[in-house]
Amino acid sequence: MPENATSLFIAKTISGLEPALKAELDGIGALNTELMNRSVSFEGDKACLYRANYLCPSALRVIFPVHVFEINAQEDLYREIREFPWEDHLDADSTLAVDAVISYTVFTNSQFVAQKTKDAIVDRFREKTGKRPSVDLDNPGLRINVHLFKNTCTVSLDSSGNSLHKRGYRRQTGIAPLNEVLAAGLIKLSGWDMKKPLLDPMCGSGTILIEAAMLAAKIPSGYFREDYGFMKWKDFDSRLWEQVKSEARGNIKHPEGLRIVGFDKSVMILKKAVENVSFAGLDQQIYLKRVAFEDSVPPSAEGVIIMNPPYDERIQLDDSVEFYKMIGNVLKRKYSGYKAWVISSDLEAIKFVGLRPSRKFKVFNGPLECRFMGFDLYEGKKTFTFTE
Repeated sequence: MPENATSLFIAKTISGLEPALKAELDGIGALNTELMNRSVSFEGDKACLYRANYLCPSALRVIFPVHVFEINAQEDLYREIREFPWEDHLDADSTLAVDAVISYTVFTNSQFVAQKTKDAIVDRFREKTGKRPSVDLDNPGLRINVHLFKNTCTVSLDSSGNSLHKRGYRRQTGIAPLNEVLAAGLIKLSGWDMKKPLLDPMCGSGTILIEAAMLAAKIPSGYFREDYGFMKWKDFDSRLWEQVKSEARGNIKHPEGLRIVGFDKSVMILKKAVENVSFAGLDQQIYLKRVAFEDSVPPSAEGVIIMNPPYDERIQLDDSVEFYKMIGNVLKRKYSGYKAWVISSDLEAIKFVGLRPSRKFKVFNGPLECRFMGFDLYEGKKTFTFTE
């Protein structure tokens, strides 16, 4: 891919975060951005591809479609893959891995599709060079994505390598850590203006706090990562990559006076948050305190609360209904003047917060369908029984 040539890319994300990702891509100069299911397509040059990986907090990975063809029989897959000029992208002594996703197609097993794709690539190299690339599922020189939908097969190169939610700053995690991409997306969905104080009163290992501080300071989401898939591509431009990073890092500026606060009742969990915040170099931006939410005191007269309470899925609750009642009661009694956001997959128990949501979004935390609800907190009014 020549440096200034424009190509089509697809950035993948979590269901519900597509608009946030589109706005991020528009902000880095991507062209013709279009919303898709759990992804956003866009056009751009090589620098835009690098920026999408480095600067878009809502992106899980960015892929580069290189071959699209029709399949009417299973034999078509092997033939089309084998005829593609893989030597333009991969050396015979390199490594590869293949991921496959299938829907409504002649194939019934995605692993079989991945295997047949690998076989076709390997056979092409063996025929042309007498050598063949080997398989490395963990750290391949080229990761290939095959997407089969009905009769259309799209073969893409994965430019990200490991999922982009693996930021690199999280040294320690709790039992049910929040995905970093989801955390950043929730902050954006909340409409936080990056000026008002932000509080996570059940902060766990600190993911929401760190993502908020990075967004406010314009720290690239990939700032702490050292490896991307495109760095192993044959056309990787190290000079351009250093330029993209340098320009982005030149925009970093910690806002003065901003308060980002985290509470948690567990000493052990809070120590993990302290370690993560320290590694990220955000000790001066994030304040942590050991206190249970029900015993907490608002750190300011107004602000934004974003919380990810236990869902009773991986962290067991003695009584989910009473737990969510407690959340609602504390919000009403202590946090008038705040805007509170709560994410939960416990769609029954969250009704007992007893506050009318001003906005709500459907998002996914891994396989769990969740609601992310915003509550405007007014003293002594606007309570109700929630219905879906």
